[in-house]
Amino acid sequence: MDVIRDFLRGAVRLHVLHHAALGAVSGAWISEELGRHGYDISPGTLYPLLHDLEDQGLLVSTQRRENGRVLRYYAATRAGTSVLDDARHALAELAAELLPPDV
Repeated sequence: MDVIRDFLRGAVRLHVLHHAALGAVSGAWISEELGRHGYDISPGTLYPLLHDLEDQGLLVSTQRRENGRVLRYYAATRAGTSVLDDARHALAELAAELLPPDV
């Protein structure tokens, strides 16, 4: 169903912003983290998502050399943190409306 697919796409973006707000994360790390939460996202989907969030000014990336490899790390910007805060409020309101009190 398109509604569920769209919701999950948004959830992935918020998941990325959440972790990037806690500290810089590599694409490989975020891929593993998303996998732990049941999201099966290919690099061909993840990296364009990361670049899109960066193009929107929600993430900023830096390169680091580790073990002879160059890795790109992503961190939330002030705008990204602000969007995340807004999303948290919207999700809390939605959860209060949709979920029964005993959940």
